[in-house]
Amino acid sequence: MSFAEMDVETIWMDGEFVDWDDAQIHVLSHGLHYGTGVFEGARCYDTEEGPALFRWDEHLGRLFDSAKTYDLEIDHSREELTEATLELIRSQGFESCYIRPIAFFGYDSLGVSPEGCPTRVAIAVWPWGTYLGEEAVEEGVEVMVSSWRKHASSQIPTTSKTTGLYVNSLLAGEEARRNGYAEAVVLNKEGNVAEGPGENLFLVRDGEIHTPGLAQSILDGITRQTAVTLARELGYEVNDQAVISRGELYTADELFFTGTAAEVTPIRAVDDIEIGSGTRGPVTEEIQSAFFDLVERRTDDHDEWFTPV
Repeated sequence: MSFAEMDVETIWMDGEFVDWDDAQIHVLSHGLHYGTGVFEGARCYDTEEGPALFRWDEHLGRLFDSAKTYDLEIDHSREELTEATLELIRSQGFESCYIRPIAFFGYDSLGVSPEGCPTRVAIAVWPWGTYLGEEAVEEGVEVMVSSWRKHASSQIPTTSKTTGLYVNSLLAGEEARRNGYAEAVVLNKEGNVAEGPGENLFLVRDGEIHTPGLAQSILDGITRQTAVTLARELGYEVNDQAVISRGELYTADELFFTGTAAEVTPIRAVDDIEIGSGTRGPVTEEIQSAFFDLVERRTDDHDEWFTPV
């Protein structure tokens, strides 16, 4: 759904609530030309106890950590950003929505150095359903291994959620879609599995769960952290520092993606090779069920992960 089709009226920008159509920047803003910004993607869920932000503190923490990497000074407190987000959701009457905070270097000069450029900060919220499609949650998606490699953390910090770095994700994802797949899997420079363009990846083999570690040039996804915690609570052995070769994808019992947008999405085939039975596997289904039970508050577990609206 395009923004033009959505009933969204307000954005918070630099300390003020502004009309959606008035949330604009100068065309010579530094962040537009050099990708010098950081952002987050979080969700508000319609829970049995009312709308609530999921793991908002962790998302804010990563936003500030990402900004620190680039000496990007966010002149708004976490409390101010939180209250702005809650007010955006309340004022527009959303029961559930996606949340996008962003901070970037703005308009002053256009050398590569951002010296003198102000930091701009904005938060937007809007309705956003299942990222890879409603059917994908149950039936899984078909993916391909991209010809594009993930940049190494020795080149650009992969633990920072930086705007400009997502051109790598765009190239991989669009290559996959041009070839008829729902999504891509991206390898790192060593040829091992890193992640999806906007998702972390999990592999199930012989009842044990494996996911690439931070040394594999991945983003330390917050949904990834959630899935690891839930899997261990369910009694699974989880290797969260795994090194996974491309060939291991094809012989896995199960594969699934995690991410704020993707949530927990099964992978049913890689490069036209069926994974397991070619459907959502039992381990994936159990973790997926635990995840949705949690975020919709059908359980009282991990109350500390929720911020009521």
